[in-house]
Amino acid sequence: MSQPSPAGAETNDEIPEHRFSSSLSPEDFKALFRGHPGGVAVITADAGDGPVALTATSVASVSAEPPLLIFSISALSSASDVLSRAGTVVVHLLDANDIEVAELGAAHGVDRFAQTHRWSRLVTGEPVYSDVRAWVRCAVIDRMDAGTSTVIAAHALQSHIERDVQPGGAGDALVYHNRSWHQLGAHSRIEP
Repeated sequence: MSQPSPAGAETNDEIPEHRFSSSLSPEDFKALFRGHPGGVAVITADAGDGPVALTATSVASVSAEPPLLIFSISALSSASDVLSRAGTVVVHLLDANDIEVAELGAAHGVDRFAQTHRWSRLVTGEPVYSDVRAWVRCAVIDRMDAGTSTVIAAHALQSHIERDVQPGGAGDALVYHNRSWHQLGAHSRIEP
């Protein structure tokens, strides 16, 4: 027998499913985010069937203590099945020097691991691309279905920074904006 909830509190069984009489069309929603740039990352994993990779602009830090990040994957991605089962992932945080890796992760119908000189496996087994700006190995701690995507929360376990960016420095950030790649640097900095 379940205990009654305090007045005003909802249990998981009582959370209402939101249904709205209207919402933005997919085209309108995409138009909103075309003008909102996102940092570029490539996520790799292997759930025992061979490595997969995909390019994502949805990676975001959530907490420094504990070190948590999130990202989302579309159910239409060829990597979604493996990422739905993998216990660990490697998130590669890219800069403009890594454009080829970003394009490889975004390409359709190609073997993203055919060029064996570009990647290796960590001692823990995860596939990792070499010479990228930075990568972080993470344990998947939660998954949440959200529309046609899955949001994955991950705990950072191990990292490597190949090209560090000093606080306040320009760096060579790679962003995706309005369906194209862009490089941020000293030329794009705005002084208040």
